[in-house]
Amino acid sequence: MKKTGFIAIVGRPNVGKSTLLNSILGEKVAIVSKKPQTTRNRITGIHTEGENQYVFLDTPGMHKPRTRLGDFMVKTVSQTLGGVDGAILVVEPREAVGDIEAEIIKRFKQDGMSATLVINKIDAFRAPAIAKTIAAYAETFDFDAVVPVSAKNGKGVEILISECERYLYESDWFFSDDIVTDQPERQIAAEIIREKLLRNLDEEIPHGTAVTIEEWRESRGKVSIRAEIYCEKASHKGIIIGKGASLIKKIGTQAREDIEKILDARVFLDLYVRVKENWRDSNFNISDFGYKEEE
Repeated sequence: MKKTGFIAIVGRPNVGKSTLLNSILGEKVAIVSKKPQTTRNRITGIHTEGENQYVFLDTPGMHKPRTRLGDFMVKTVSQTLGGVDGAILVVEPREAVGDIEAEIIKRFKQDGMSATLVINKIDAFRAPAIAKTIAAYAETFDFDAVVPVSAKNGKGVEILISECERYLYESDWFFSDDIVTDQPERQIAAEIIREKLLRNLDEEIPHGTAVTIEEWRESRGKVSIRAEIYCEKASHKGIIIGKGASLIKKIGTQAREDIEKILDARVFLDLYVRVKENWRDSNFNISDFGYKEEE
């Protein structure tokens, strides 16, 4: 009998939610960086194993928003939690439950949700720190399971998947068994470009960037892509391009290599940098750049 279920992955920024999703799937469908608030949209990852199909929903990091884009990201988390069969709260080893985690747990209680606690980055902490974290969270909520993992190297991920089977129910699958995400290839390509911006730029600049795919042509195993990078200030444009266009070339090369792996095709990538001041505080621009509320 086939079973399926929708499972939200939630937590504060930069705790490894997207890395965890990629590790579960064995493929890269969500971009990752060391900078917080990397994920902006909800990302669907599909893991099919035997008769079970797990639909994981990676969400933006829960935070106190400072822009309308931030408002959109926080609302995305809330909307996602409203329509799932279970949740995974991802945390790092800490002696006390943080304010953000407490708010998420409050939502679990209000909605009568079932949830699993994942303690990530265990390879970077000693056992006593992990034990204190387990004890702190045990006092706040009756989690279905507590699973220490290292999303980076895959340790504990198989255990987590088996624990999530409790959230599945008898049903036909929503997706075929040969796909791992419902994201269009254009969206994945745009996100990979943004990932390289996050990894190569400092401070606030990468958080003020957005990427759109303006042209996509396929011919004889080759894909030609023209993408536009938007930033919020003219001074940022020069930084992104770099001296002698050195940085934009580096970003383009890194992005092209990753896109080629995903598409299994030769890729020609052209990048252009535009300025759209304060776009993160414009509802029109936020929507225009693809950050749209789920219907």
